[in-house]
Amino acid sequence: MQINVSTRHGSISEATEAKIISKVEKLGRYFERLTQIEVTVDLERPDEPSIDLNVSAEHKHDFIANYRSDELFGCLDQVIHKVEQQIKKYKEKVQSPHKHSKIVLPEPVSE
Repeated sequence: MQINVSTRHGSISEATEAKIISKVEKLGRYFERLTQIEVTVDLERPDEPSIDLNVSAEHKHDFIANYRSDELFGCLDQVIHKVEQQIKKYKEKVQSPHKHSKIVLPEPVSE
């Protein structure tokens, strides 16, 4: 799994980048076929940074989330939570496609 962290309108320290990478690596626990994770930190408004998270998976469209908050790591946690929910919903849909279908049992034959 390849992880790219980029920033717009500023820069972040290497320690902050390492923390971001360690947090987004945990998404691999929810879905094994993740191929690439792109994290974009937007510091245009320093008092309210935003984070865009784009997660690519094998044979699947991208899982995308963004969030703006007054704290960088709080923002990161919210974005990761959003993507986790998307992945869980996708896996549930794939694993049980006939979850809501009705099962019609034959009526017993009376003699």
